[in-house]
Amino acid sequence: MLYVITGPPAGGKSSWVEAHATARDIVIDLDRITRSLTGPGAPAWNHERIAQRVAQRARYAAIDEALKHLDDTDVYLIHTMPSPQARARYRRLSARIVVVDPGEDVVRERVRAMRAEAMERVVTRWYREYRQGGSRPVTTQASRDW
Repeated sequence: MLYVITGPPAGGKSSWVEAHATARDIVIDLDRITRSLTGPGAPAWNHERIAQRVAQRARYAAIDEALKHLDDTDVYLIHTMPSPQARARYRRLSARIVVVDPGEDVVRERVRAMRAEAMERVVTRWYREYRQGGSRPVTTQASRDW
């Protein structure tokens, strides 16, 4: 089964995956990939541009390979804002889409406390597109201790 976990930055997507995925599952999370490709002391978020770009390429390769194995393992893919093309692909694959959103006020507070200022624009964009996209399921899954 393919699980696509979506939601705003700092919404708790990684925490949701940690609570549901097992050690045998495949987890594709850009932040985790970036951390694995950077040296000691690199930030958990707010990655450097080059590290982000290298990690994005690795993520695409991981997705392509993982999708070949859906009959044998569950795949958890964190995708903050999937494009219409990506959403169509996920539908064709019968993915379960999980939206993790603790609410805009909570997200903005977390972003101000832990993320780069530029992430505020991503939050605004996510909520604008989320609201325009109509009703979607929203989980109240508790996030990590912030």
